[in-house]
Parts: sequence; structure tokens; C-alpha cells
Amino acid sequence: MKRTFFFLLIAITLIGTGCNSNTYSKLRNKEDKLIKNYIKRNNLNILTELPDTNYVWGEKDYYKVAGYDDLYFHLRQRGETSYTVKVNDVVVARYKKFELTENPDTLNYWTTLDQASPYEFYYGITSGTASGHTSICESIGWHEAVRLMKHPRAECEILIPSKQGFSDDETSVTPYVYIIQIKQIKH
Repeated sequence: MKRTFFFLLIAITLIGTGCNSNTYSKLRNKEDKLIKNYIKRNNLNILTELPDTNYVWGEKDYYKVAGYDDLYFHLRQRGETSYTVKVNDVVVARYKKFELTENPDTLNYWTTLDQASPYEFYYGITSGTASGHTSICESIGWHEAVRLMKHPRAECEILIPSKQGFSDDETSVTPYVYIIQIKQIKH
């Protein structure tokens, strides 16, 4: 009888603990709310169709990228249109990263004072190995940003939910906003 009571008590404790923990589903719901609040708080104008190349982007215009949940893109600068990025090109980029909370900390990788070398990755390749100092970028959101920017010297702001971010973002279920500038494209 004591043994049955003991196991029953342990089972109730485990069930109670499990109900209070943050499941992935709960964390995703929290992330979705955070993204919606960010959009509302910043009065973003959400575009459901990608504007043509002559479109003049308003400061609050964000394209909801088709085929992805909660991936939003804003073109800040068109860049040099003499070359368009292709799969396997090496993208050399600088960026700023911040959370969607009010008054977030910003991680800067914008200049050589922030980080000696810019971030380099193969466009269109999200897994595998790379030679030299160029790396593989697993963030689908970054690849979409480059696809939409297209050109060297282009700059965008992109809201990336955790599932389209880097593996650390996905593990922590944390969405980020990135300001990305393509410094150069090596082909």
C-alpha cells in the first residue's frame, strides 16, 4: 500500500511538472504573439505581394514572404544592379541583430570595429561543409533576404522567426530582426 501511494505521488508530481513546463508548442505560440506585437507596435504595413523592382519602399512597408510563416522583408537599399546573386556565389555581408522586445539589445557586426571580418557564406546552400573561411549559412531567412535583395550593396531589414533562423534561434525559439547589407558577392 505504501509503495502504491509512493508511486502515485511521484506520478502526480511528474504530471504536474510536465503541465507547467514550456513545451515547444507553448514557446511557438509565445513567439507568434511576440511577432504580432512587434508588427502592431511598429505600425508596419504588411504587403502580401512582392513589389516590382521599381517600387519605392515606404519606411514601414514589409513584404510577408510567400511560403513562410511570419517571415517579413523590407528593402532599405536596392544596391548595385550590375550583378544578380546566383546559387553558390559567396555572399559577404555585415549585419545588426536584435530581439523583438521593446528596447532590445543590438548585436552589431556592421564595421571592422564590431567584427574584424564580415560574415561570408555560400548563397543557396544551407547544409554541408565548405572549404576555407567561407561557411554554410543554415538560416533560410538569410537566404531569402539575399534572394530578395539580389545585388551587391543592397540592404534590408528582415524579421525572421526561429524556424527560419540559425540553429541556436530555433533551439531557443527566439525570433530576431536583422539588418543585413551585402557588401560584396564573389562568383
